[in-house]
This record gives sequence, C-alpha cells and structure tokens, in this order.
Amino acid sequence: MSQGFAATSTREIADHVGIRQASLYYHFAGKDEILVELLRTTVRPTTDKVEKILNQVPPLNVETALYLLVLVDVRTLADVPHNVGMLYLLPDVTKEEVYVDFREEHDKLAEAYADLASRVATETVLSTIGLKQLGNMLIQQVEGVINMRTEDSVRRISCPEAWAIAASCLRICGVSEEKISAANEVAVDMLDDFREDKVLEVA
Repeated sequence: MSQGFAATSTREIADHVGIRQASLYYHFAGKDEILVELLRTTVRPTTDKVEKILNQVPPLNVETALYLLVLVDVRTLADVPHNVGMLYLLPDVTKEEVYVDFREEHDKLAEAYADLASRVATETVLSTIGLKQLGNMLIQQVEGVINMRTEDSVRRISCPEAWAIAASCLRICGVSEEKISAANEVAVDMLDDFREDKVLEVA
C-alpha cells in the first residue's frame, strides 16, 4: 500500500513476512495471487453472510436486513488488518488482470445491496435512479470506512459511526426515520451472530 503493487517484489514480501522467497511460492504462485487474497478479505466475510441475512426475511423486515448488511460490511472493512481496502483504490492494482476476479465478487455484493434496496426504496427513489446505480451508491457509503481509516492508521470505527453509515444507506432509499430507528434496534442486537468470521489483527 505504501509503494504500490508493481513496485513491490516477492522478495520484499517474503522478507517482511519473515520467510524465504522460495517458501512464499509454496503458498502462492506469485504476488498476483497474494493480491487477490488480500482484496477478497475486504468482501468475502460479508458476501459469505448475505444469504444468511436474506434468509432472515421474513420474519425480519427488509429495512432491518439492509441495515444489518451494512453493519456487517462496515465491520469487515473496519476489522481487516492494515486497511487493505486501500489496495483496490491504487491505480496500478486496478490495471491488473487479477483485479477482474475481485471485481466480480465485489459486484455480487453490490447486487445484494441493490436487491434489498429495491424492496425498501420509495417510488420516487426508484423512478430517479437505476437499481445498479443505487446498489453502487450504498456500497460506496460503506466504503467510506476505508478513507476514514486512511486518515488515521490506528483509528477504530465506533458503533455510532457504523450506525450512522447504515442509517445513511436507508435514507438514500427514502426510508423513514421511524423505520431506521426500528431497524437499528433489531440489527445491532443481531450483529454478533454475523461476526464469527471477524478478521483479527495479527500480533
């Protein structure tokens, strides 16, 4: 993240990890595979839980399901070590062919946002913006966490900040403040059940 993907050699990676370069190739064919794995840690913990969240509807209402998805996604980006979400903002990363594989996984997450948004958005919202664009708008709100962490490398994302992001996503869809408040009350209580795969910082 500090010097770019193209400028970083596998030897440097191995040195920082504390292994021989040859040993690195036992685990990965090259740094492209390392990049893909790092990028996927920013979306996989959330995409793995999308179906579980959707299966809660009903009895869970869709507003709460969307709120819960945002909270899970915020925590994924907040907990991933070293703010690796920054990687897919780097110009030399977006040019790499392996980025396409990550993009597909990222697009699936945006589709999940769009699906839930389509069921809670007002007619006014749906008449002024396409579903794909709406899904992308919501995921961009969540990915603001990446920039928040960039400003301060040791910064933690507080619960009120996560709730504010989730509330903003519902507001974009035109959801009422009353429904947002109700969604918060239920989703916050459910969040721990969706965090068993939390990524921990290596000591």
